[in-house]
Amino acid sequence: MEPTNINIRMDKNLKRQAESLFSELGMNMTTAFNIFLRQSVREGRIPFEISLNRPNYETLEAMKEAEEMKQNPSLGKSYTDVDQMMKELLD
Repeated sequence: MEPTNINIRMDKNLKRQAESLFSELGMNMTTAFNIFLRQSVREGRIPFEISLNRPNYETLEAMKEAEEMKQNPSLGKSYTDVDQMMKELLD
């Protein structure tokens, strides 16, 4: 293996956070980048999902609950009119 250098520009705070994380994992930034690159080449893709609007756990659970309520109306009342819902909630 013939080593070569690369330069990467990044936010200072992000660099500090990454160095801290990698240190806790027993590696330095160079090792972490090499792991990322080797895994990318091995899989022929970025080795993790990249998304813009991924709901968090709480949102996913609320969506699941809403779907269950649609399937089984006895689990709770549903509304088609927001004004009516607010009126009943505030009464």
